[in-house]
Amino acid sequence: MSDGKKTLLVTGGSRGIGAAICRQAIGAGYRVAVNYVSNQAAADALVAELKAAGGDAFAVKGDVGSEADVIAMFEAVDRAFRRLDAFVNNAGIVDLKARVDEMSAERLERMMRVNVVGSFLCAREAVKRMSTRHGGKGGAIVNISSAAARLGSPGEYVDYAASKGAIDTMTMGLAREVALEGIRVNAVSPGITETEIHASGGQPDRVARMQDLLPMKRAGTADEVASAVLYLLSDAASYITGAILNVSGGR
Repeated sequence: MSDGKKTLLVTGGSRGIGAAICRQAIGAGYRVAVNYVSNQAAADALVAELKAAGGDAFAVKGDVGSEADVIAMFEAVDRAFRRLDAFVNNAGIVDLKARVDEMSAERLERMMRVNVVGSFLCAREAVKRMSTRHGGKGGAIVNISSAAARLGSPGEYVDYAASKGAIDTMTMGLAREVALEGIRVNAVSPGITETEIHASGGQPDRVARMQDLLPMKRAGTADEVASAVLYLLSDAASYITGAILNVSGGR
């Protein structure tokens, strides 16, 4: 683009933490591609809001658990913005509360396909566009992890926690792999945060039930997580790579 504005793609960007990242990114001067998997109405509403705020944004449908969708999503960004400067691996799923001895192979395969394989595929496509090895001009990647990776989520969703542990490891390994190619790779690890993900996991009351167990006695907000993401994407974090920033209220 002729005005030199940086561009950002956020997976799972139509709600929750992803939407908060998109809003803050527009405020920081980015062009934003909002990925969604099924809720087009939410994505379109967010894009309209971002445009009304004077930003340049568009929605792109795609299931990160599908390689074909991931490739098509990045190609749509290529066509719209002709560059990619920043990428947030935010899309992810959680399932219903269950013990490991109650989990089906189908559940486990879906969890790992979306949260782990999908994140790897998206990172792959981002690196292909940003890396100086591939003719790119560098960039920044932020992966959304979870405090569950450290805590294990026993009795709730150990599979989700394990998938986020994989994200932490991928963050550290990829950061070192592309450190000399102009790309910084970091992760943000939220704790209990007020978003819709708890309801999608069958526990709409989880925030209220858990907040008294937290050191700060309250859940975090999507904006608080988004602020950490925007910091790691920014030039203010120019010497930070391979870091996992806990945004968990001390948990």
